[in-house]
Amino acid sequence: QVQLVESGGGSVQAGGSLRLSCAASGYTYSTFSMGWFRRVPGKEREGVAHIDSDGMTTYTDSVKGRFTVSKDNAQNSLYLQMNSLKPEDTAMYFCAAASTNVPAWLFWRGRVTYWGKGTQVTVSS
Repeated sequence: QVQLVESGGGSVQAGGSLRLSCAASGYTYSTFSMGWFRRVPGKEREGVAHIDSDGMTTYTDSVKGRFTVSKDNAQNSLYLQMNSLKPEDTAMYFCAAASTNVPAWLFWRGRVTYWGKGTQVTVSS
């Protein structure tokens, strides 16, 4: 059974940093596309970062230059380093994986097979 478990969320002041982690189990991790989404109550879910099986990364415009997605195949883990955080980054962040290597635009449109339960990030001004 595939499981994705996020950790690392919390509360920080604007300008601060957080590092989210996603521990994956139950599948051949290295061959999958993975990424991060976020959701604010009352708004649509937003794709934030994507990394494919070759390590190529893609980011939504609002986080470019501030967020970095990475993975450790040996540890079956995905990470999201978030720097220069802004109040508008406040959201529930979800780790996600696709069972095939899909491009970012398709991944962010919901071509996701597995979801984590999320971790809350709150940025105060």
